Amino acid sequence: MKLFVDTADVKELETCLERGFPSGVTTNPLLVARSGCTDFGVHIRSMIDALIKHDAKIPLSVEVNTADPAKMADEAEHFVKEFGDYPYLNIKIPVGWNELKVIAQLARRNVPVNCTCCMSYNQAVMAARAGAKYVSLFWGRIRDIGYDAGSVVRQVRETLDRSELDSEIIVGSIRHLADVNEAIQAGAHILTVPPKFFPQMCAHPKTDEAVAQFMTEFRAWEQAVQANQVKRAA
Repeated sequence: MKLFVDTADVKELETCLERGFPSGVTTNPLLVARSGCTDFGVHIRSMIDALIKHDAKIPLSVEVNTADPAKMADEAEHFVKEFGDYPYLNIKIPVGWNELKVIAQLARRNVPVNCTCCMSYNQAVMAARAGAKYVSLFWGRIRDIGYDAGSVVRQVRETLDRSELDSEIIVGSIRHLADVNEAIQAGAHILTVPPKFFPQMCAHPKTDEAVAQFMTEFRAWEQAVQANQVKRAA
């Protein structure tokens, strides 16, 4: 299982890279808009620069900024020309009937596609058949509509494995720490997680308790040794 970071914030990205992960980066127009940047192209380039700086040879998914399938191919082509010098670039295309044509066109040109906004088994399988390298299932939003997100992920995983399709499942829309655990157990190949969850994933009160006990007893031993040395010297 691989762990991606879902962000358009360069500082958040670098914070993760300094700790030796993630295995990939996903972003979307909403995250870019919330990042406070003033130029889309310059901002994506700054993310690429951060990846290069940390020698992170990992996929970066950049999503088209249009809902019009007729314009998606042109925008995807623009992204390939502008950012294609980064060899791990992936183009994010939302799922849809007309969008599948764009996915298939890009796949035939060996442009890796992350098909995003999948909310159902059918959508994910159709995207994989169209040639998407990744199919992104939105865990939290699937639950919003009353479906069992874990069952959807398991069913898609079983179909991909049985059909020997090369697509990998990315689970996004992570809202709670428990979502991470459940999505892994459901068979997701990849989780893309908001940065705020990573410190929580490393924390546990019993860990803090154990470390504090180790240090307290070590300091007591250290003081006792020093006291004995002073006594012998006297």
